[in-house]
Amino acid sequence: MTAPLSRPDLRGRVSAEEWALRTDLAACYRLVARFGWSDLVFTHISARVPGEHDRFLINPYGQLFGEIRASGLVKVDAEGQVVDGSAWPVNPAGFTIHSAVHAARHDVQCVLHTHTVNGIAVSAQADGLRPVSQQSIFVLSSLGYHDYDGVALRDDEKPRLVRDLGDRTFLMLRNHGLLTVGATVADAFLAMYLFETACAIQVRAQAGGDDLVAIHPQIIATAQQQAAQVTKSLGGALAWPGLLRLLDREDPSFRD
Repeated sequence: MTAPLSRPDLRGRVSAEEWALRTDLAACYRLVARFGWSDLVFTHISARVPGEHDRFLINPYGQLFGEIRASGLVKVDAEGQVVDGSAWPVNPAGFTIHSAVHAARHDVQCVLHTHTVNGIAVSAQADGLRPVSQQSIFVLSSLGYHDYDGVALRDDEKPRLVRDLGDRTFLMLRNHGLLTVGATVADAFLAMYLFETACAIQVRAQAGGDDLVAIHPQIIATAQQQAAQVTKSLGGALAWPGLLRLLDREDPSFRD
């Protein structure tokens, strides 16, 4: 890859709303790297650009998540064409998945997709995610499943992705990984934190034997109301400022 890792600072050259989104999305990439959820350069987080129809930001394909900066994010249109002059390409598989969700879910700003060891391990289990932890109840209350159909390169997979996600927040891609959506970057990140944690707990619990205690379905049925109480109806926004402070202490270059 010959393109430079950095590009001219876009502050003041894009709208204030787009710059705020770029900063949050770059932070999300850094957090995914920090929590060990990245798969080198092979997964994606995208965000719809405010006020721009069918345009969204996604990672420059080839940069590690820990290198992502706000100005370096690539803006693409509904056809996957780079529209902001970036010298970096985007991953075609990432575009297939993310463009399908963005086109169908106008309530969603951010789509977050991972290939974590724990997530793929659970996605390969016939029963999928099981109700064995407090974290799992929030996921199970809004979870869909999508069967594996090879690397996501074909447009004919898009309708099935959209159908299997529906109006849910969480999607388990069988034999592939995890996907979450959110009205904000912070919401999508919190959803993935819960999803990944629930999968990690399940894998560890199964290591001690498969005789696991299941949570009652009635508790799962009220999980979304419980989540609203716990987060004071703020969702991901409750934890997001603290996560940004964490990044600022360690390496604030995501803001560039």
